[in-house]
Amino acid sequence: MSDLNWVSVGPADLPEGRVKTVSADDHFICLSHFDGQWAAMDNHCPHQGGPLGEGTIEKGEDNKCWLRCPWHGWDFDPLTGKSPGGHDDEGQTLYPVEIRDGEVFIGLEPEVKHIRTMTDVVAETLVNWGVKRVFGMVGHSNLGLADALRRRVIDGEMSYVGIRHEGAAAFAASAYGKLTGKPAACLTIAGPGATNLLTGMWDAKVDRSPVLALTGQVQTQVMAPGAFQDIDLSSAFQAVSRFSQTLLSTSRPAELTSLACKTALIERDVAHLIFPDDIQTLPSNSAATGPKGRVSRPIVKPHDEDVAEAVRLINKAKRPLIIIGHGAWEARDQIIDLAEIIGAAVVTTFKGKGLIADNHPNAGGVLGRSGTPIASWFMNECDLQLVLGASFSNHTGISPGNPTIQVDYERMQLGKFNPVTLPIWGEIGAFCQAIAPQIKRNAKAPDQIKELAERWKMWRAEKKARLAEEGTKGAHSVAIFEALSRVAPADALFAVDVGNNTYSFGRYFETKGQHVMMSGYLGSIGFGLPAAMGAWAATKDFEHLRGRKVISVSGDGGFGQYAMEMTTAVKYGMDITHVLLHNEELGKISKEQRSGEWPVWETDLVNPSFAKFAQICGAHGERVSKGFEVEAAIARALAVKGPALVEIMTDAELI
Repeated sequence: MSDLNWVSVGPADLPEGRVKTVSADDHFICLSHFDGQWAAMDNHCPHQGGPLGEGTIEKGEDNKCWLRCPWHGWDFDPLTGKSPGGHDDEGQTLYPVEIRDGEVFIGLEPEVKHIRTMTDVVAETLVNWGVKRVFGMVGHSNLGLADALRRRVIDGEMSYVGIRHEGAAAFAASAYGKLTGKPAACLTIAGPGATNLLTGMWDAKVDRSPVLALTGQVQTQVMAPGAFQDIDLSSAFQAVSRFSQTLLSTSRPAELTSLACKTALIERDVAHLIFPDDIQTLPSNSAATGPKGRVSRPIVKPHDEDVAEAVRLINKAKRPLIIIGHGAWEARDQIIDLAEIIGAAVVTTFKGKGLIADNHPNAGGVLGRSGTPIASWFMNECDLQLVLGASFSNHTGISPGNPTIQVDYERMQLGKFNPVTLPIWGEIGAFCQAIAPQIKRNAKAPDQIKELAERWKMWRAEKKARLAEEGTKGAHSVAIFEALSRVAPADALFAVDVGNNTYSFGRYFETKGQHVMMSGYLGSIGFGLPAAMGAWAATKDFEHLRGRKVISVSGDGGFGQYAMEMTTAVKYGMDITHVLLHNEELGKISKEQRSGEWPVWETDLVNPSFAKFAQICGAHGERVSKGFEVEAAIARALAVKGPALVEIMTDAELI
């Protein structure tokens, strides 16, 4: 036994006739004290891995005492690990035990070199495809996969965030993809862990964000008959995922993983891999693969005839208006250059808020329900709409009746809801590059830049007048977002939730170059804080985002959905400032009930002090109730190097 590694597992204080689980290095061992003797055996029951250290020593029908597994009642001799027969005649692996000066020592064989597994190949392939981040929860049916990811984390090849609810992992990954264009992964167990992802996966799908879902599954031998936590995950994810496959013993793990990564990247969609428990640790000598030779350059150039017609229409227009959506992020600088050449106003959809800073001379704010009267006025007056990377959904507020050039890389988006004058298929950056040398401002065009300045002056005067409405119920939304506009860093990353707070943010917050993320087409409440976690992770993973402040905005209804993720932010030291508008109701729904002549019903909320809640979690928390208090409170929170929350009591009527 001289070659053994003797590890102390604690004092010899286990009562006679008892067992417990102890940890020796990376081994979990069942320690038993019975009949004056000590024994140590493998903690995992050979049936389904039940923890023998949580079992009991009981007298059987033969009057012999047996160590009984707590899961399914399999029996083992508490000192020899042998079974009574009938299920596992080999018994359990035993480890030498010594008691030294009142301490229990267990002898371990020198560590055996790790045997590469199927999920090791998967994890290595994820790294090769540039997957830098996993959000998830380690659990019973994903332990083999989790260990493969752990090895990549230890080697510094990826990072992991352990969340409190899988729905938060999904929203975090969705926001990460919206911000970076690169997929993060979500790790869950089978059954409820996997289904908890679905809302966030739908958010990613409809907003075209690349995401990878990695879900554990029950063992293949019990799939389908209805075992514990066994559901048909292929069917559950069929509608939300562009790619969904189960890893089996005959599968090629690197190829399946590469297809999942490629699908997420190229299709900007959800890709899903299912990992049965027993497959995760099967040995594999497959080589990990990567994107080399599998991905082409992403540029789709518009047709020459379409470019020529677009130039003709733009040069003819006296009041051209450029409307940009979230799909135009990568080409925003080129778009602004075009606007400056032709003297056009630039407005955005709400999803595109921040694409052009509101203090830019060509900026007209946001269109639609969450927008400004400036944007609506210029759309009503224009004689040509150049729509770039935006849809015509009812929330955008884009007029379907104006002459329109629409450019999009996805052909199905062109004229999707209504015919347009000139639909153009192509990357927006390639389109801008093609028309830039040929466009010019119409000599008869009015001075729209001067008009923009006048309209902004009118709107800012209106906002100032609205501040006078503030009473005793709480701060006015104008005061909140005017203050936030002043103190938020110009390069901040915003994650915005759903509700009245969202409408007010779109209407009143004036951007200076910040990047805004939201649950666009799905409009899911609860998005804000988890999305901020995803954005924070991106600031750690990508050099161009490093050091940028992350700010999330929500109402009390939205924050309550994933409030416990504040402890996740504390655990990882996430530099997130959360601005919470607290009005003790689902204010947006109350307004809809009133406007539809419904009685206001079941929209009131019972809340704690969220500032105190943040403090209990270990974060900075502060509560204010007056508009004049807001700016200083947010400034103090922004100065915190870690998670901080500002709870602002608001008047639900003043949005």
